[in-house]
Amino acid sequence: MASDDTGEGGGAGIRKIGVIGAGQMGNGIAHVSALAGYSVVLNDIGQDRLDNALATIEKNMSRQVSRGTVAENESAAALGRISTSIDMAALADADLVIESAVENEQIKIDIFEALCPLLKPGALIASNTSSISITRLAATTDRPEKFVGMHFMNPVPMMELVEVIRGIATDRDTYARVTAVARRLGKSPASSEDFPAFIVNRILLPMINEAVYTLYEGVGNVEAIDTALRLGARHPMGPLQLADFIGLDTCLAVMQVLYEGLADSKYRPCPLLVKYVDAGWVGRKSGRGFYDYSSEPPTPTR
Repeated sequence: MASDDTGEGGGAGIRKIGVIGAGQMGNGIAHVSALAGYSVVLNDIGQDRLDNALATIEKNMSRQVSRGTVAENESAAALGRISTSIDMAALADADLVIESAVENEQIKIDIFEALCPLLKPGALIASNTSSISITRLAATTDRPEKFVGMHFMNPVPMMELVEVIRGIATDRDTYARVTAVARRLGKSPASSEDFPAFIVNRILLPMINEAVYTLYEGVGNVEAIDTALRLGARHPMGPLQLADFIGLDTCLAVMQVLYEGLADSKYRPCPLLVKYVDAGWVGRKSGRGFYDYSSEPPTPTR
């Protein structure tokens, strides 16, 4: 997968990628970027988070090697291309910085305000937001024309799609170069206009929210709802199981963006989803959501 191409096919002039946020999305973005031959700097606020991210990347690459999808020497070379830092100044010479922090607009704005003074003038910025306005985020930076949305799917190393979202100020060159980077990462880019939740989550999250309403109203329990969609619609996992995988806090954040951005009652977050998030039951990452993950197989909580 690695290539030395820095021409149009690989995103002209982009050799070094910074990734802000070392969670499950950020470490996945660092993973595929390093495998594609880019030099990668992974940044987060805590060294423990960075250490955990590196361990996850190493484990996931080892799995790819064992499956024969990545050669052992490719994996070793990719791991050698990744450095980590808790200091954002380490991103100063990056050609493209991909922000992958928590889905909270103010936190993202704070990151961009700290980042922009450190970057070289030609550096591009992409946000991995799953729902927040690219136009609005770009307007908080010193380079709105060089700002774009780059929404990866989870888990990043396995999922083929990247939504590329133009803000109103995003110039053609930025869009073309970031689209080329997505292709070099082995992804299929889908162009989306800058409307709340873009394409995938505009369709997916209301379905999940409706599944939570179906549970809330007692139409079916967790097991019945997930079984119905797996077997009746050929979905690989049920909507409540998928919500746990995504994170119920992220699901709620996207629904709130849809509800506030489109002012349509059909996007109102289900009160039961709000209650689970308030309880800290946000899915797999917390050990409990619509399923309890303290046992194997996980047991429904409702």
